[in-house]
Amino acid sequence: MNLTKKFAVALAATALTAGLTAAAAPEAAPQGVAAECGVRSDGKLYCGNKAGAKGYAHRSYASAVRGQMNTTFSWFQCWGRGDAHGGGNNVWYWTKLDNGQWGNMPAVDVHTPVDPAPGLREC
Repeated sequence: MNLTKKFAVALAATALTAGLTAAAAPEAAPQGVAAECGVRSDGKLYCGNKAGAKGYAHRSYASAVRGQMNTTFSWFQCWGRGDAHGGGNNVWYWTKLDNGQWGNMPAVDVHTPVDPAPGLREC
């Protein structure tokens, strides 16, 4: 077998192997979305969030900062509408921040696939 045919066979084998590996691999979550993100039986949303995300007194960046989330997987009690933010909507999530204070986090900092999160109550 000449070098050109050997190269073509090797290239085809590599492509086939890559295709089979991709087909067998589980579908990855979209960028920024936690593998698990949903409302559990306790009624809370459990989802990934941006590390260092701030929690505000009201659903507005102009309100006082109550604390932040240093953890990257948290729970959220409910949601409400407020100021628009970089996530392209005006949904904010109410949660207990890492310092023990309660605050509103803009949905842009919570890794939900859709806002508001289905099944989470409005507050």
